[in-house]
Amino acid sequence: MEAAVRACLQNYATFSGRAARPEFWWWVLALFLASLVLSVIDYLLFGHGRGPISSLFSLAVLLPNLAVGARRLHDGERSGWWLLIGFLPVIGVIVLIVFFVQDGTVGPNRYGADPKGRTPDSVGPQPDPEPTA
Repeated sequence: MEAAVRACLQNYATFSGRAARPEFWWWVLALFLASLVLSVIDYLLFGHGRGPISSLFSLAVLLPNLAVGARRLHDGERSGWWLLIGFLPVIGVIVLIVFFVQDGTVGPNRYGADPKGRTPDSVGPQPDPEPTA
C-alpha cells in the first residue's frame, strides 16, 4: 500500500500515463482509511459532521485522486474525460467502477507502456517447443 500511495503522491498532478489496478485500489483504500480516521478526529474535536480537518484533507487529495483515476482509465484505453460520467447519479458511478476493475490493455497503448510490463507476445497460449530427437 505504501508504494501505491507514494506513486500517487509523486505523480500528484500527472494525468498522462497509465496506472495498474493495484496502484489505484491501494490508493482508494488509503484515502478511505485516512478519511475515516480524520472524520473521527473531527467529531471528537468539533462534535459535528464534516469538520475542517477532513475537509482540508479532501481538498488536498482531490488533484492526485483525479490524476490516478485518469491514469487508471488510460490503462483500459479510455480517455480521462470518462471521469465526468461520475456526475450522473448512480449509473455514472457504476460505469466508473466497472471501468476501474477491468484489466488494462496488454502491451503499450496510446497512453504509454503497460504498467505490468506485459507485451502482446507474453500473454496467451505459448506454442509447444519443437521436440528434439
